[in-house]
Amino acid sequence: MGGKIAPRVTVAQLKRAVRDVPNFPIPGIVFKDITPVLANPRLFRGVTRILADKARAHRAQVLLGIESRGFLFGAALADHLGLPLQLVRKPGKLPYKTAGYSYELEYGTDRLEIHIDAIKRGDRVMIVDDLLATGGTAAAACKLVEQQGGDVVCCAFFIELGFLEGRKKLVRWPIERIIEF
Repeated sequence: MGGKIAPRVTVAQLKRAVRDVPNFPIPGIVFKDITPVLANPRLFRGVTRILADKARAHRAQVLLGIESRGFLFGAALADHLGLPLQLVRKPGKLPYKTAGYSYELEYGTDRLEIHIDAIKRGDRVMIVDDLLATGGTAAAACKLVEQQGGDVVCCAFFIELGFLEGRKKLVRWPIERIIEF
């Protein structure tokens, strides 16, 4: 693009670009496929710009990407804003010393981990992920940030599946999303 400023992307354009994939990963589920957005530089840049506006509004100092698609949006956003990006992952995936947070699932438990030096006391952290579904993973990431002494200033998502009511698990923290299904 050679430095040209692309026209702003609308929420309607982004919503149309998300592809429905029926019966994936199991029968009865309609998967919201974001790869058409990622494959379109103009749309992906638009998502980054919208999330950047939200990060600025919440005065975020650190971005925390949730494994794994949160890494995609988080990395683009960190580059755009010049902010550090930290990662939260499933156990055993981070190479350095970690702190973890275990949380309840519908059937069993899960755990998230972060490097012990990723969040400093008082850091203003914006959590970034592609999708807000049931809210369990995002809530666990928020609690992990707080456990490390950081302040969650916002949870930001490209997509929210409103019918799954994930917001109910995140009532303590501001939520931003670009599109809702």
